[in-house]
Amino acid sequence: MIKSQRDFFAGLMFGAIGVAFAWGATSYNIGTGARMGPGYFPLILGVLLAALGLLIMVLSLTGKAPADGGVIGRWAWRPLFFVILSNFLFGVLLGGLPSLGIPSMGLMVAIFALTFVAALGGDTFRSKEVLIVAIILAIGSYLTFVMALKLQFQVWPAFITG
Repeated sequence: MIKSQRDFFAGLMFGAIGVAFAWGATSYNIGTGARMGPGYFPLILGVLLAALGLLIMVLSLTGKAPADGGVIGRWAWRPLFFVILSNFLFGVLLGGLPSLGIPSMGLMVAIFALTFVAALGGDTFRSKEVLIVAIILAIGSYLTFVMALKLQFQVWPAFITG
């Protein structure tokens, strides 16, 4: 008997994602603990996530039932839609979509679009707060990925940088 539907299905989701990552990692060279290949970390992470999911599922069957019964409520379609759309838009703006003639707009535009579109999924939309979050994320991403990690990718749209 499932005592908490939320925990059971959360564990099932963790387990499925963990298995998918571990399985996907097997297509890369795994290597050894002393000489790790590109598939080593995703494999270990996938196995740990799957184990965590299994543990959560077992606890949802054997543990104490939450006060609200742990019943899954209605799906939150609006936040789900806007979060998925914002991630899709981020990828398109960051890398472009040459097959449709959409150029790469760079990291800064992609982060601002991601932040503003994802914020539309919330109950309230405060443009000043979203702008502050977008600026902090853009600066943090630039410092982390461009300055600290020295990753080479387009930061600004081509029409700005030339």
